Amino acid sequence: MIARRRQVALILTALLASAAACQAHRHQPPAEPGRPAPAAGTARFTLVASGDVLPHSSIIDRARFDAGGTGYDFRPMLAGIQPVVSRADLALCHMETVYGANGDYTGYPTFKSPPEVAAGLASVGYDGCSTASNHSLDDGAAGIFRTLDTLDRAGVRHAGSARTEAEAGTVTILRAGSAQVAHLAYTYDTNGLPFPPGQPWAVNLIDEQRILADARAARQAGADVVVVSLHWGTEWQEEPDAQQQSLAQRLTAARTDGRPDVDLILGTHAHVPQAYEKVNGTWVVYGLGDQVAGEMFNHEGVQDSRGNQSTVGRFTFAPPKRPGGRWEVAKAEFLPQLFDVDAGRVVDVNRAIAQGAELTGVRDRIRDVVLSRGAAKDGLVMGE
Repeated sequence: MIARRRQVALILTALLASAAACQAHRHQPPAEPGRPAPAAGTARFTLVASGDVLPHSSIIDRARFDAGGTGYDFRPMLAGIQPVVSRADLALCHMETVYGANGDYTGYPTFKSPPEVAAGLASVGYDGCSTASNHSLDDGAAGIFRTLDTLDRAGVRHAGSARTEAEAGTVTILRAGSAQVAHLAYTYDTNGLPFPPGQPWAVNLIDEQRILADARAARQAGADVVVVSLHWGTEWQEEPDAQQQSLAQRLTAARTDGRPDVDLILGTHAHVPQAYEKVNGTWVVYGLGDQVAGEMFNHEGVQDSRGNQSTVGRFTFAPPKRPGGRWEVAKAEFLPQLFDVDAGRVVDVNRAIAQGAELTGVRDRIRDVVLSRGAAKDGLVMGE
């Protein structure tokens, strides 16, 4: 085990050097609503999405160490995924926790993360994050305000929680090449924490009719592609549960004027990678897994390495064959990912294996889970 850790540390050094040399991703400015549908023949775009960013106390301690003991620096922790994220036209993450202030930072069970997380996400090229989770109200309205204010300053867009009722009713639309992409986000619950008085709109809860109404509003606002992030599922269960499967069926079946209302579903929360599946012609990622997390313990109280494994979904969208038609996923890929809790670094598993790391068992296990519902027959492949 010690030899393996040393080997992975050497691999990480090489990967981080490569990431540092990668050209920084430029954040796209907010798209203007009401833009007409693109004409046939418009260029393709690539969207990448990753799983839960869940800074436990050990993660906070690591970021302080990486900052030299003064402040917090999450950039080294995330640098290993920069080559993948920065090359995408649009990159989405899931910010599961809210931000604290003035050194008041906590991990499990009630999270308040250093706001420097946002700068780390921006540094590797993320354009937006979903912010609806069961931890969205861990510090009430103040936590939401601090989180969204900080993401704004970092140039990272957000969807799923709001500071005002007007913001809650505004569609988050991002540009990806020539296309406009709406990002919607919802959570199953807030761990029973009450909403701030008079602010029932502070966090989006999963409600089928609300999601579809928002998706249709996004189309009206000019979205070419509608992406829905859902914080859902059963923790530590690799197979999507009945509620996930049922909701995925209904959301992907909904159509307006013959066109699907939802173009992609991205799931988080389960702490383990879950399957990808094409449902009613639309890709569903039931669970991306944890991108950043400390040592994870399952329901039996046993440390479970699956809680530090995840995937990055990469979807290449092709323009409609006729004006006003659907942007189709021309290529669907997943990339296995690992958070090395010893090194405190996100690891692109395939790149690490290419550099000699003994991670083939991790890669193969993630691949088997991702493909467990037959996604390979619909064209899903493991990317490089």
